[in-house]
Amino acid sequence: MVTGQRGRPRSFDRDAALDKAMFAFWENGYEATSISDLTGALGISAPSLYAAFGDKRKLFGEVVAVYGGRYGDFASVALAEEPTARAALERILHEAAEVYTDPAHPPGCMVISAAVNTTSQEVAEALRERRAANIELFERRIRADVAAGVLPADTDTTALARYAGAVLQGMSQQSRDGATREELEAVAELAIRAWPH
Repeated sequence: MVTGQRGRPRSFDRDAALDKAMFAFWENGYEATSISDLTGALGISAPSLYAAFGDKRKLFGEVVAVYGGRYGDFASVALAEEPTARAALERILHEAAEVYTDPAHPPGCMVISAAVNTTSQEVAEALRERRAANIELFERRIRADVAAGVLPADTDTTALARYAGAVLQGMSQQSRDGATREELEAVAELAIRAWPH
């Protein structure tokens, strides 16, 4: 039955807005994404953006959490599920090659690329802490493999964890520079060959 009444106005879709903001930050980085860019991407006014998310910094914090849950947590999942640190790293690097080059979103890792051009110490530190936490997860897993005799007792667990992080971060930047999934898969294979036995 059709009446002359109009439907209720569509309510603000916070999840969709966070997705759009995430893609803007992912593509341009934190610093280069202006409030104007965000309001344009989200289709809302600046007062509405501030009312919904607070300021740009708070919006970015929410975006990082969404990004982690949807695109960035594959490393912690692999470290929890795989039987060894080596198997986890192999899985992580191959998943990174896929995620970092997926044409459905900007290339690379948002947590790595968004930090490159920021002058905000608060943002830079928050992203640094997130990356450091990933390195710590790697190191914890590597230490467990040393304790279990999977890796040699003299393994430099810190250096090996940093190596894993450096390869991942490098793959992110390479994807932003145009590296294909196949090229990153080749990097992953070389990186795994360097893993101690």
